[in-house]
Amino acid sequence: MSISKGTKVHWNTSQGKTTGRAVEKRTKPFQHDGQKFNASEDEPYWIVESEKSGASAAHKESSLEQA
Repeated sequence: MSISKGTKVHWNTSQGKTTGRAVEKRTKPFQHDGQKFNASEDEPYWIVESEKSGASAAHKESSLEQA
């Protein structure tokens, strides 16, 4: 799977499947919305933006699927 900036993706949430766009790839530990994430080259995270709400969140690349 090859995700790049702007790729349409979906991921699972407690409310069901959410669709949005990949905004930024992170490969070093970072904070987003007050939470710490341990991103690395081997386990990158993406900042994604929900299509429905416009909210942003951080998700492991492995939890995202191209929509």
